[in-house]
Amino acid sequence: MIFAAKLALVGAMAASAATAYAGDAEWTQPQAPFKVYGNTYYVGTRGLSAMLITSPKGHVLIDGTLDVNAAQIESNIRALGFRVEDIRVILNSHAHADHAGAIAQLAHDSGAEVRASPAGARAMRLGGNDPDDPQHGDAPLFPAVKEVDELKPNETVRVGDLALASHPTPGHTPGGTTWTWRSCEGSGCVNIVYGDSLTPFSADGYRFSADPRRVAAYRKSLDTVASLPCDILITVHPDMVDLMDKVDAHKSLRSENACRDYATASKKKLDDRLAKERAGK
Repeated sequence: MIFAAKLALVGAMAASAATAYAGDAEWTQPQAPFKVYGNTYYVGTRGLSAMLITSPKGHVLIDGTLDVNAAQIESNIRALGFRVEDIRVILNSHAHADHAGAIAQLAHDSGAEVRASPAGARAMRLGGNDPDDPQHGDAPLFPAVKEVDELKPNETVRVGDLALASHPTPGHTPGGTTWTWRSCEGSGCVNIVYGDSLTPFSADGYRFSADPRRVAAYRKSLDTVASLPCDILITVHPDMVDLMDKVDAHKSLRSENACRDYATASKKKLDDRLAKERAGK
């Protein structure tokens, strides 16, 4: 009976995940990998970002998208001429299935160490079943990542000459993290930002305003993103900054106001959400 109940729960979780992704065809749609700048490459799908930052002494991968996309991410990395086995560290923006779902498989295949914020690491070990997540109960679960090394606040992750700075950006999830680094081509270098989601989505009945400390931390996250050195902004969902439209049109990805504009738009979404909560909607 216990086994049957567990099997039913697993089936329900899988059905929930399938339903959640049914309307997001671009989340699994193949996207040819491309260079963003210097040693930074986009290796995600059409609708979900994953970033590869390379060095002669090993690579860093940020995010893995959905669990069903693991093979596609690996194929994109190989298509660029890099080895999956040379990934030394896998990082995460936040522990939802659409960004952390494939990390367990990618870590297994590459042998890479997985690192995340303390709250993010906890959620990854739980496979997304995190009661502190505003979307808990609605967000689909994903394969748990059993071994996750916890980052210190604002820690810089180093692999060879790579240096990726973590910036805690809680709000969308408690463990949300935005990442920054510099990439160079010849004598020209740019500041690249991998921006975490800042949208206040939640399960029915959840109220952000019920926890003033969480709202304060959310607002601090917005200020953090707005103040980052930011020549190129890539977001966890590329459509947040019309990334693929720019890539298709061969437009420059550089924009000096991108991070401030992203934070400003996200602040409006948060303010609108809090106003609706105050109005009882």
